[in-house]
Amino acid sequence: MPSFHNGAVEIAYLDEGEGDPIVLVHGFASSKNVNWVYPTWVSELKKHGKRVVALDHRGHGDSTKLYDPEDYHLGMMADDVRALMAHLDIERADMMGYSMGARITALIAETQPRLLRSAIIAGLGIGLIKGGGPGENVAVALEADSLDDITDPVGRTFRTFADQTRSDRRALAACMRGSRRLMTVEEAARITVPTLIAVGTADEIAGSAQELQQVIPHSEVLDIPNRDHMRAVGDKVYKEGVLAFLSRRP
Repeated sequence: MPSFHNGAVEIAYLDEGEGDPIVLVHGFASSKNVNWVYPTWVSELKKHGKRVVALDHRGHGDSTKLYDPEDYHLGMMADDVRALMAHLDIERADMMGYSMGARITALIAETQPRLLRSAIIAGLGIGLIKGGGPGENVAVALEADSLDDITDPVGRTFRTFADQTRSDRRALAACMRGSRRLMTVEEAARITVPTLIAVGTADEIAGSAQELQQVIPHSEVLDIPNRDHMRAVGDKVYKEGVLAFLSRRP
């Protein structure tokens, strides 16, 4: 698997297919493979004439593991994505992020819109701006000696997922503590690129997609029926909706 260095951090990535580029930005405790390859996103997008680029975030997958929360600020993680695009000579791309990856995508859409043709904010609604969601409860669960010691339901969900993906749980705990930055309403309202907000209707982590749509101009909502945060990723309705959105964007 290819990789490059952004400063001292080695970032693993994939770059497959030909056509207009789309950059895929995975969620917390996931990886490019778990979020995008195994649920057939990469093959599906390639089949529809896309050049597909995806990375493993710092602390995830095959990329460098870091253990200081200060190394996981969202701006740093967004810069890894920007640096990958520069490394691959991609001046402008569609970008799809899931959950934490949606936070990163939204940050790039707000601060560096010249890089994006469109933004797909998936697995995240008004939680981008307000509300609970994963936090210190998840970091504590990741550091627990055993799953049996965890009573918090969200913490148990993410700890189970981290175990299934054989992640470095100490690196993930640092990432959770460093990356928890909410956007302000004013920042989200500055997102002007065409934006799709895709959230499972049974997702209790993301927050309301419709409420976020009221904040981001030129955005539209894709409801993913009867899917929660973990099960929406590979859903057929999600894939079809994204492909339709990409076919309509300027």
